[in-house]
Amino acid sequence: SIEFDYLLKFILIGDSSVGKSNILKYFKDGIFEEKSQPSIGVQFISKNIKLDDITFRLQIWDTAGQECFRSMTKTYYKNSSCAFIVYDITDKETFDHVEFWMKECKDVAPQSILFVLIGNKSDLNDNREISYNDGLNFAKKNGMLFYETSAKKGENIEKIFIETAKYIHKNISEGKYDLSDDACGVKSCKSAKVINIENFDVESSQSKSTSTIKKKKCC
Repeated sequence: SIEFDYLLKFILIGDSSVGKSNILKYFKDGIFEEKSQPSIGVQFISKNIKLDDITFRLQIWDTAGQECFRSMTKTYYKNSSCAFIVYDITDKETFDHVEFWMKECKDVAPQSILFVLIGNKSDLNDNREISYNDGLNFAKKNGMLFYETSAKKGENIEKIFIETAKYIHKNISEGKYDLSDDACGVKSCKSAKVINIENFDVESSQSKSTSTIKKKKCC
């Protein structure tokens, strides 16, 4: 059993090789893997963050971007409080696909889901194909939060999760979620501070298998 006040389900989506797994790895362990392989299926981590006197338990799901895993990963859009849509600032095609990922997620996710646009690989600024303002303007137009990150240097990695948790907590305080229904991706644990994480509606058997699954190339 783990102590926390709120349990939040986040999901990382976007094209293959934009750095979703490296963002997750750096947030969890502070490590960047230069030669990481594309994710297979879905991977999962949990981590606590504390804001003032409130502890959030983040369940973060990293989905494979390859088309051959699309039907499997779509099921993980459900019950998410936040979707991070990640693109590579050095690859315009990955930015052009952001709208597709948003639409695909909206088709399944709760209406209350928060979208955060992430331009990753900011350390490769000399090879940039998408300007900061391009990303910012797209985010503003679509009601998204926006950050640029570098999983290699750790720039803004922790910040994107902390700021998102702050934003969701603001929404909680304004009554924007139905906390009696886990489908919104936010679970209040204040009435029972010590709970079993398996009680949250995230298919516990899948979380066990996907967190230990080996990475290999897509079919």
